[in-house]
Amino acid sequence: MEPSQRFAALVATSGEHLPLDEAAVLIAACAEPDLRSGAVMAQLDALAETCPGYTLDALVPHLFGRGGFGPDRSDYYDPRNSLINHVLERRLGIPITLSVVALEVGRRIGVPMAGVGMPGHFLLQDKVDRSVFIDPFHGGQLLDAQGCQRLFHQLRGAETSRNVTRELREREREAGPRPRHLQQLALAGRRQVGGAEVVAPEADVRDERLVGDRVVV
Repeated sequence: MEPSQRFAALVATSGEHLPLDEAAVLIAACAEPDLRSGAVMAQLDALAETCPGYTLDALVPHLFGRGGFGPDRSDYYDPRNSLINHVLERRLGIPITLSVVALEVGRRIGVPMAGVGMPGHFLLQDKVDRSVFIDPFHGGQLLDAQGCQRLFHQLRGAETSRNVTRELREREREAGPRPRHLQQLALAGRRQVGGAEVVAPEADVRDERLVGDRVVV
């Protein structure tokens, strides 16, 4: 079975217990068929094993401080920024792939987070204290809802009347957040794997994060 078929089957059958690391590897394997999933999993395991603590306060600087994970400011649309293996090797990525790394390392050490598709960006939310959001693209900066609103204004100044704080609360109430951000990950990687070939079931290709053939997350 081709990686794209395995990806679609995985998303269709996993429900809320979707193995995000495996799904990210399958997206990357569509672009690089010789990719060994075991190597990617081992890198995620190593990041978890070397984390100095089992809290969000330990995880964030471990990845986005000492660990050196951050944005590729020289070329945001470099294809490697959408593929988990290259993100782990280069420690550079886009918001969605940096978030996937944090989510999976956090899962391994018992730090529960959720992905939040803020308009025009992608954040993480602490599942213990849901008033806390994390911005992997900006050094793991911690934000509250008002901070998210300010960030949105910085990114999308022309839409300053939009109430992002309310939207974040609404999205928090929605069931099954993992399929939503897996769809965004698939969209982020699809330029590398032949257009719409790799799209999670029921993905909305009209998502506002798409600008032409570019994904803004």
